[in-house]
Amino acid sequence: MFTGIVEELGEVTAVETLDDACRFRLRGPVVTQGAKHGDSIAVNGVCLTVVDHEGDEFTADVMAETLNRSSLGALKAGSRVNLERPMAVGERLGGHIVQGHVDGTGEIVERKPSDNWEIVKISLPADLTRYVVEKGSITVDGISLTVVDAGPDYFTVSLIPTTLDLTTLGQKQPGDPVNLEVDVIAKYVERMLGDRAQGAAQ
Repeated sequence: MFTGIVEELGEVTAVETLDDACRFRLRGPVVTQGAKHGDSIAVNGVCLTVVDHEGDEFTADVMAETLNRSSLGALKAGSRVNLERPMAVGERLGGHIVQGHVDGTGEIVERKPSDNWEIVKISLPADLTRYVVEKGSITVDGISLTVVDAGPDYFTVSLIPTTLDLTTLGQKQPGDPVNLEVDVIAKYVERMLGDRAQGAAQ
């Protein structure tokens, strides 16, 4: 489990294309401290498994399903990525519960800068709109954010300077894809209410 609090802005150093997958080599001096084979590291919000680790770099295999459901397929050598290690038991939950399981992708639609923050508008797939509410939580490229406005096919977030400086959202431009993970609690509530309604109808 992750919290959506990005630990560092890493970099893709190499991409190896396989038959139905990709192998990424990524640099992240913070997240590789103590890393070992089999550990999990979130890359732009996608939970990946460490295959090899050497120095401040690690490799991870990404299957076709993940490439199809996320924006990782657009990464290339030199791409910057948000990196986060799983939360350790007993630590503070700084963001919200993040699984690292991407629900879909959106696109940066618009950026409106101001003196102390920036409002970013992001497109929202139709099948995810019911999970996104004003002042609720959403994960964008692995970053735990609060929804400012929830529209029929978009939502907006307000980014403080720290987020702009230390994550990929400081660089993303209109048209760029982002990974989205909605609040898992909303999905559980929907499932439980659906089961209850179905049971009452029988």
